[in-house]
Amino acid sequence: MTHIISLTITLSLLWLGLSGHVEPLMLAIGVASVFLVLFITLRMEAVDHTRYPIHFTSSLFRFWRYLVREIILSNIDVIRRILTPGKSISPQMITLPLPQKSDLAKVMYANAITLTPGTVSVQLDRDTIMVHALSKEAADALETGEMASRVPDDEASS
Repeated sequence: MTHIISLTITLSLLWLGLSGHVEPLMLAIGVASVFLVLFITLRMEAVDHTRYPIHFTSSLFRFWRYLVREIILSNIDVIRRILTPGKSISPQMITLPLPQKSDLAKVMYANAITLTPGTVSVQLDRDTIMVHALSKEAADALETGEMASRVPDDEASS
C-alpha cells in the first residue's frame, strides 16, 4: 500500500510540475490521468519494491534538480561555443565506467548524459558507456564522475 501512495504522490507532483495548471478542469484531468496510470499499473501488477522503490523517490527529485542545473549550464556553454569564433569545439569519444548497479540507474545516467547539451550517449554496455562530447571540457567533466555519483541507484541504497 505504501508503494501505491508513494507512486500516487510522485505522479501527481510530476503532473503538476510539468503542466503548471491549477484551474479546476485541468486539475480534474490531472487527477483522472494519475488514477488511470495507477489503475493500469495495478492491473499489470507492476507496483512492488523492485519495480518502484519508495526510497528512490527523494533522491530522484534531488537528481532532477541537479540535472536541470547541468542542462542550463551546458546550454550556455554550447551557445558560447557557437557564438564565440575563437572558442573551438574538440569532439571527443570517451568510454566511462558505470558505477551504477541497477539497469534503471544505468539508463538514467545514459539519458542524463544525452539530455545535457554537448554530450550524447552512444553505446551502453553492462559496465561501460560510450559518450560523444562536443568539447574536451565536457568530456573531462564527465570523467570526474560527478554526474555518475549523483544518479540514484536503487540497488546501491537497499
